Amino acid sequence: MINKPNIVYIISHDTGRHIGPYGKKVHTPALNMLADEGIRFDQYFCSQPQCSPSRGSILTGKYSHNHGMMGLAHMGFSMDEANATLPRELSKNGYETHLFGFFHESINGERNAETLGYQHFWKVPGNASEKVTDKFVDFLNNHSSDKPLFLSVGFEETHRPFDLFEEDADENIDIPPYLPDTPEVRKDVAKFQGSVKEMDRAVSRIIDSLKEHNLEENTVVIYTTDHGIAFPRAKGTLKDSGLETSLIMRFPKGFTKSGIVIEELLCNVDLMPTLLDLIGADIPNDIDGKSFLPLLVEKDYEPRDHFFCELTWHDRYHPMRGIRTNRYKYIRNFEDGPKVYLPFDLHESPSGMVVRDQYYVSNEPEELYDLELDPLEENNIIAEDTYQEIAEQLRNRVLIWMKETNDPLLNGPIPGIEADEWEDEVKNARVYKGKD
Repeated sequence: MINKPNIVYIISHDTGRHIGPYGKKVHTPALNMLADEGIRFDQYFCSQPQCSPSRGSILTGKYSHNHGMMGLAHMGFSMDEANATLPRELSKNGYETHLFGFFHESINGERNAETLGYQHFWKVPGNASEKVTDKFVDFLNNHSSDKPLFLSVGFEETHRPFDLFEEDADENIDIPPYLPDTPEVRKDVAKFQGSVKEMDRAVSRIIDSLKEHNLEENTVVIYTTDHGIAFPRAKGTLKDSGLETSLIMRFPKGFTKSGIVIEELLCNVDLMPTLLDLIGADIPNDIDGKSFLPLLVEKDYEPRDHFFCELTWHDRYHPMRGIRTNRYKYIRNFEDGPKVYLPFDLHESPSGMVVRDQYYVSNEPEELYDLELDPLEENNIIAEDTYQEIAEQLRNRVLIWMKETNDPLLNGPIPGIEADEWEDEVKNARVYKGKD
């Protein structure tokens, strides 16, 4: 066990696993090095494919309807103050906690870092990774406390728009396999990868600053993101492309093996209890996550065989609940809606315009995918005779979970506010029109 190491927690926005360590051609040398010196997690998922609910799950170790934030903070959703949060628990255990740059959570309607449990907040207008990193480096240059540090670093990258970023070279462009390789999509991905490269440069500076101040030997460095990439059929969906998230952790030398890959199924609700377990702190008993620290130090570990997933509100109402096991994905759609929901930034994107007609057809009440035979989740097998036993098992597990956790969706539609941007799109019939 490490005796209360510093923890540097870097979280980017909408990046999924679209980085070099996960086999993408985009050039991310800093993240590649971090993975080579640490641990890469290949089956690590979020349980909500949108920003605020997912980030709330990381902080609390709970699924979103359990921590209360079932939509975006700036759209009026919030967590309940009864939730224990990672920075608050670390503070109770002697840590000095700092937040640099971007965050998108709130508690009791208050969108401030102190309410989330941070002792110090370093505000950065726009939250560009370069400017956030400037604050981080300046902090380390002037810091003198002997307390262990929890430094949370939030980047706006790789959120849309990508207009400010230089396009990546054509030979490096990785078109997601579920999207068509058209000029519009190719240019969109090229801009996105420019954003990824900018974010990686910031990670490099953070690592260099830790070296400069001789902090590597007692610092855990974590890189992750909130959900899948900001492209159609990823962000805002319960497909794996919407739920897949990067997780790379580098520990001080000698704590665990380096340059290894963990293949066990994990969920982002597991990160909070893992970090508390790492420092020997008590883990709240009312959370959904479980520590995977035993997996890292080669002790007895009971693998996950599933996690639950959900979507309620983003900038429109699109309620879904589901379960993901090692082999299957079951999804229940609670309202008539498009086959693939596109948040507004994706709806208006160059890639979104290419696929709107294909995606804006009626969804089905239930979906079931065999991930071994159909990893892209293109063939809904819910009605196939050979899968009826699996469908019934997973359907029941989701319903039991919803009942046991008092999911408010069981009582009817969840109130919320649709983003103003949709008004003209609805008026001009550029959205899913509903069943005839």
